[in-house]
Amino acid sequence: MKQQADTRTQSARWFALAVLVLAVLLVAVDATVLGLATPFLTEDLKPSGTQLLWIGDAYSFVLAGLLVSMGSLGDRIGRKRILLIGATAFGALSVLNAYANSAELMIVARALLGVAGATLMPATLALIRNLFHDPRERSLAIGIWGAAASAGMAIGPIVGGVLLENFWWGSVFLINLPVMAVLVIVGARLLPESRNPQPGPWDLVSVVLSMIGMVGIVYAIKEFAAHGFAWVPVAAGVLGLLALYGFVRRQRRLPIPLLDLSLFRSRGFSSAVLADLLTILGLSGLIFFLSQYLQLVQERRPIEAGLAELPAAIGSIVAGLLAGQVARRFSVRAVVAGGLAAIGLALASLTTISQTTGYPLLGAALLVVGAGAGFSFTVTADVILSAVPKEQAGAASAVSETAYELGTALGIALLGSIVTGVYRDFHGPAGTPAAAPESLGGAVEAAAHLPPAAAAELLDAARDAFAHGVSIAAGVGAVVLLATAVAAWFLLRGQRLSTEH
Repeated sequence: MKQQADTRTQSARWFALAVLVLAVLLVAVDATVLGLATPFLTEDLKPSGTQLLWIGDAYSFVLAGLLVSMGSLGDRIGRKRILLIGATAFGALSVLNAYANSAELMIVARALLGVAGATLMPATLALIRNLFHDPRERSLAIGIWGAAASAGMAIGPIVGGVLLENFWWGSVFLINLPVMAVLVIVGARLLPESRNPQPGPWDLVSVVLSMIGMVGIVYAIKEFAAHGFAWVPVAAGVLGLLALYGFVRRQRRLPIPLLDLSLFRSRGFSSAVLADLLTILGLSGLIFFLSQYLQLVQERRPIEAGLAELPAAIGSIVAGLLAGQVARRFSVRAVVAGGLAAIGLALASLTTISQTTGYPLLGAALLVVGAGAGFSFTVTADVILSAVPKEQAGAASAVSETAYELGTALGIALLGSIVTGVYRDFHGPAGTPAAAPESLGGAVEAAAHLPPAAAAELLDAARDAFAHGVSIAAGVGAVVLLATAVAAWFLLRGQRLSTEH
């Protein structure tokens, strides 16, 4: 009888994991289809270059600012509850994104979607920490969780490509609705509730301070990278630093803080968080612009662009499923540092990118990038979760996801600004419309209204400049990733995944 009960309990855990995978797919699909839809969105909403960057990173800015707060809230009110509430809101706000009729509304809609998204990822990882007590099972569950994110990255562009060829760009957001519906209906029945038994109050002052701090600092970095020195971003950066300083001081004084800063005393925890942040920083800005490169520079159809990015997801899925086993066979630092070095070398190969770069180089680079990310992110997530008691799993998961989302925002801001800055310097033929240097999508639209010879000259100059910007961003990303690989080798020395219950 006991064996049958254990079997049922084990089956229930894996079924619950399947539900959590749906939440990961929800977020991953949303992140990837935006890049694919950008050329269509640009044509319809006509955003400026700066507005286009905000559309790309408003979601991540808000998400990064609220992840710690929402992870801590889940520890307090229940991770299942906040996951289901967040999934419902995510679906509803996807409709707002789909029907946005101006660049300004789209930015607001993306920001609100970030609020809902902030409830999902910490809750999924925290529930995994509480569902799987055996370290080897947990490593496999985290690998499946990471593989689901990669699968979402693969499914998003392909499904999005089909939708974009048959419907308007807003349809790519509506694919969230059936996934959300299944998640809420099935999750309400299968997921177990878990929370911190002694959570303490949810401190709203800390929530506001963390939000102001994160958004202020990231906004300042973004504006400096895009436009150079100006007093408004200086003021925003100073305000952000002061808010984060106030947040840290308040956490030290509160008897039960929103974020337990003692977590960072663990070298493994801190090193894994730092590795995640720098890895995604070096990666995200380039990936964001690669979808535009495939469509607007190499003139691939949306579904072709989606399929072209498939090797990254395949590499990540395979590596994520193997990562825990490989890390136990060798070492945590070997797997993480090796994965980061592989990504760095793949990005370095893309510094040769041009208008006519063949797919074998792009496909091979994407495959290596995916495999490296799968190994690195899966093992660092395992290290982060294993370093804390299960009662603090939500807060620890939130720190991990904050590093990921902050790295995404900074990557799009910094590397994206490099691409944009290089692109704006291109020289088109006489009579080039003012919208052309704002974005590559604007140049493509402007060319449609020019005589054939002038249009061809404009498009050639614009595409060459955009590809040159992507190559420089790839070089910067490669330097960041290779430096992070070296740091991870030393900082994760002696760190091992647990093999005991």
